[in-house]
Amino acid sequence: MTTNADEPGTRPRRRTPAGAAVLREDVTEAIRGAVFEELASVGYARMSIEGIARRAGVGKTAVYRRWRSKLHLVLDVVSAVAVMGLPTPDTGSLEGDLRLLYEVTSRALRHPVASQIIPDLQAEAARNPEIAEAMQKALRDGQEGVASSILSAAERRGEIRSGVDRELALDLISGPLYWRSVVIRTPKLPKGYLTSLTRATTEALRAL
Repeated sequence: MTTNADEPGTRPRRRTPAGAAVLREDVTEAIRGAVFEELASVGYARMSIEGIARRAGVGKTAVYRRWRSKLHLVLDVVSAVAVMGLPTPDTGSLEGDLRLLYEVTSRALRHPVASQIIPDLQAEAARNPEIAEAMQKALRDGQEGVASSILSAAERRGEIRSGVDRELALDLISGPLYWRSVVIRTPKLPKGYLTSLTRATTEALRAL
């Protein structure tokens, strides 16, 4: 017995339109990976669709099927970093949560690829509002979401007072490590730096 797709109560099967290109996810991921490598190698200004395609082992057409320009490709990749975010620590104490956050963030910011890409994109962000917005999401919004969760947990445990100035607290948490790793780009953090930073930040938050 056959079913007529036009009969009431039946759901017609969806078909891929004739001639429509099916975008392979493995190719998309190869292109995204190539973007990070190309940014680290030549920077945004010298980066080209041709170079990305060559590094990804695909044709230029494969890139243009997914993104219409270099700018949109970079914006998509940088925005994806923000979506991934950082894991929220749950050690049971403010000091423990901060230490774990600093360890994870330090490794991420000091990764060889990230340490080359971030300063370059920051320079471009000064000239391009779209890149500036994407960079803010990638570098600040994700960090703030995690830091806010840490502060909320500390408030519930009574480790910091309720109603602290969240903006100031977030600056205290995120500022020093970002300054060291991204702005002045210290080649290597001093021994015991993360431990000292954790203790100092914990005490500062308790004093707010």
